Amino acid sequence: MTSPYSLLAGLEQVRHKDKPPLHLWNPDNVSDIDITIEADGSWTYLGTPITRDRLAHLFSTVLRREKDGEYYLVTPVEKCRIKVVDSPFVVVLLKESGAGCEQSLTFTTNMADEVTVDYEHPLRVSGGADETMIYAMIRDGLEAKLSRNVYYQLAELLVEENGEMGVWSEGLFFPLMKD
Repeated sequence: MTSPYSLLAGLEQVRHKDKPPLHLWNPDNVSDIDITIEADGSWTYLGTPITRDRLAHLFSTVLRREKDGEYYLVTPVEKCRIKVVDSPFVVVLLKESGAGCEQSLTFTTNMADEVTVDYEHPLRVSGGADETMIYAMIRDGLEAKLSRNVYYQLAELLVEENGEMGVWSEGLFFPLMKD
């Protein structure tokens, strides 16, 4: 099993302000590491919380979901499979501007990713009548679950359009309530 220290050594080579070019990295060295992103968005290693937010943030910049549905932390020399209980990110902040079909919704995640809900960053509804969860696409197949606070803020913005309840952002209507 790989340790987080070997991952950190690989990350030292690629410390950038921008996200690293994960799409260019396809290392042959693949292993499992006992890192889990819990349902609440917290990170653990060997069951112990990673309390250094900067470390979790650094790891989040090299997180990739692959076609097999698995999540990996990727460096130029190594790829480590991790566990994700629900979604890798949590939306913790909603900013809205405009109104109606001119409205724009921007989310910020617990890992400081900021995206505007649009064609490339759609909303997805999951669950049933007893519990509905809303997810937003953040980047490269990685989603964020809306926190309870943001969920209720979004509920306040619901409008009816062609018999469906949903929200507008960037000129697109996102239905959020299932019949």
